[in-house]
Amino acid sequence: MTASRRLILTGAATAAAAALGSALPAQAQSAAPARNARPGAAPEPLRARRLKAGDTIGLVSPANATYEREPLEIAVESLRSLGFKVKLGQHVRGRYGQFGGTDLERAADINDFFADDEVAGIIALTGGSGSNRIVDKLNYALIRRKPKFFGGFSDLTSLVNAIQKQTGLITFHCPVAGSDWNEFSLQHFKAVVMDAQPDLLQNPPFTGGPGVVQREDRISTLRAGVARGPLVGGNLAVLSSLAGSAYFPDTRGAILFLEEINEYIYRVDRMLSTLRLCGALDQLAGVVLGKFTKCEPGDGYGTLTLDEVFDDYFLPLNVPVYRGAMIGHIKRKFTVPVGQAAEMDASAGTIRLLSAAVV
Repeated sequence: MTASRRLILTGAATAAAAALGSALPAQAQSAAPARNARPGAAPEPLRARRLKAGDTIGLVSPANATYEREPLEIAVESLRSLGFKVKLGQHVRGRYGQFGGTDLERAADINDFFADDEVAGIIALTGGSGSNRIVDKLNYALIRRKPKFFGGFSDLTSLVNAIQKQTGLITFHCPVAGSDWNEFSLQHFKAVVMDAQPDLLQNPPFTGGPGVVQREDRISTLRAGVARGPLVGGNLAVLSSLAGSAYFPDTRGAILFLEEINEYIYRVDRMLSTLRLCGALDQLAGVVLGKFTKCEPGDGYGTLTLDEVFDDYFLPLNVPVYRGAMIGHIKRKFTVPVGQAAEMDASAGTIRLLSAAVV
C-alpha cells in the first residue's frame, strides 16, 4: 500500500461514519464496541472451526478494487487448488474510486458471509487501502455468534485487529487470495488454519556450504530473551492509523509484530512515535519485526537508519526484540494468528504458538 493511499485513512473513517450513520442498515448499526471486562481489553479468545478441503471460502474485496479480470481468476483458481470451493462476494468486482465498492458494499460482503452458513471462512482478494473506512460498519455481534476464519494482510491489518479486539475471535495475518501460494506460505497456512497445529514460525533454514554466509532472510537480535503473550500487529502504517480508536488492539502483555513497505524512514519513525505516544509500547511482552521492504532514506540532508530507529524505540522497553521474521510484503510469509498466545525467542528468531488457533 502506497503512502499516498494511506493519507486518506485517518479522516475518512470518521467522516464516513458521521455522514452515513443514520443510513446504516440494522445489521451494521449493531457494530458498537463490545463491552469488555477491563477498559480497552479484548474479550476472551474465540476460535473458529478449522478449514478443511471441500469447505466454501467467501472471497471479499474490503480494500482496493481489482481492475482486471485475470487477478480475480487467479485468486479463485488458487483457492480451488487448495481444495476449497469459492463463493464470490456480491461486490467483489465493485469499484468506488480505488476501493472495491462503497464502504457499505464492502462491509456488507463481510457481514453477509459471516451470516451465511454455507461459508466456512472469509479471505480478502487483495490489500491496498480502505479497510479503515469499514471497521465501524461490521456486525461484531454477528461475528461473535458465528465465528469463522477471517484472513488477509497489509491493509487488512485494520480488520484482523478490529475483529479480534471487538469479538475475541482469533483472526489471521496471512496471504490474501491473490498472493503467491508458494510451498513455504502454504505450509504455514495449512499448519495453522487447516491442521490446527501449534506451529513454529521460523525463517527458512540456511543451506549454504563452507565459506558461504546467509544473505537473505537473516534474523537480527536486538535484545535477547524469551517472552509470552498474545500476538497483535501487522502493517505499521495501518496499525498506527487505528491509534486512539476502539479498534486498536490491546497491547498490554502482548507480542507486537510489525512490517512495512515503501515508506521513507522518517515516516517509519513518525508511525512508531504515534504508537509510543498513545502508550501502545509501554507494557509489551516482546517485539517481532518483519520485513521493512523498500523503506529507505529518500531525499534531503540525511536520516536515521532503520537500525537506529528500531534501537531508539524498542531497546528502552527492555523486552525481547528481533528483526527479520517472514512477515510482510514478501512472497514467502507466515500465517500469524492475531490474538493467539505465543512464545517468542529473540535469540533463535522464532515464534511458537502455545496452542492451536482453530478448533
